[in-house]
Amino acid sequence: MLPIKQGQVSIAFVCVVLGVMLAVQFRTTQDIRSSIPYQRVEDLSQRLAQTEKERDGLLKEVHELRQASGSEASSKEAELIKMSAGVLAVEGPGIIITIDDSKRVSKPGENPNLYLIHDDDILKVINELWAAGAEAMSINEQRLIASSEIRCAGPTLSVNNVRYSPPYDIRAIGDPQTLENALKMRGGVVETLQFWGIQITIKPQELVTIPAYKGTLHYELAKPVKEVVK
Repeated sequence: MLPIKQGQVSIAFVCVVLGVMLAVQFRTTQDIRSSIPYQRVEDLSQRLAQTEKERDGLLKEVHELRQASGSEASSKEAELIKMSAGVLAVEGPGIIITIDDSKRVSKPGENPNLYLIHDDDILKVINELWAAGAEAMSINEQRLIASSEIRCAGPTLSVNNVRYSPPYDIRAIGDPQTLENALKMRGGVVETLQFWGIQITIKPQELVTIPAYKGTLHYELAKPVKEVVK
C-alpha cells in the first residue's frame, strides 16, 4: 500500500507543478499583451492597415478622375474641330444682315447692273465680318466653310452650289456691336452699297443660330502630315 500512496503523491505533485507552470505562462502572456509597447505596435498596425486602405481608395479615385478628364478633353476637342469645320450647328450673339437689290430706276445710259447685288458685294461684307471677329457665318441657310464659293450665276447668287435670289440673309456670330461698327464705318461697305441704292439692314441679336454645313467634304489629293516626334 505504501508504494501506491507514494506514486499517487508523486503524480499529484507533478500535476501541481504543471498547473503552476501553466498559470505562470498564461499570466506572462497576458502581461506582454497588456504592456504599452505591444499595444502601441498593435495600434500602429491597425492604423497602417486603415491608411493603406484609404490610399488605395484615393488612387482608384484619381485614376477614375484622370480617365474622365481625358475623355472630357477629347470630347471638347472633337467638338471644337467640328465647329471649326462648320459641320456642327452653332448659336450665339451676333447680327442678321438683309441685302436686297436697289429699287431705283436706272437713268438712260446708266448700267442697270450698278443697282443689283453682285458676288463681290457679298464677299466684301463677308470679309469685313471675318476681319471683325465673326466666328461663324451663313448666307440663306448655307454655312460658310473654307471651301464655300460665292459667285454670280446670272441674276442669282450661288453659295455652296445652291442658287439664291435676293434678298440675301447673312447671319454672323460674334460681338454684335463690333460686327455692326465694322460694316458701318465711314467709307465702308455699307456706305458704298447704299450709295447705289442697295437696300441693307443690320439687326444685332442676342441669339443667332447658324446651321451646319449640309454638303459633303472631299479630299482626294490632300493628306494629313504626320507629326515628327523629336
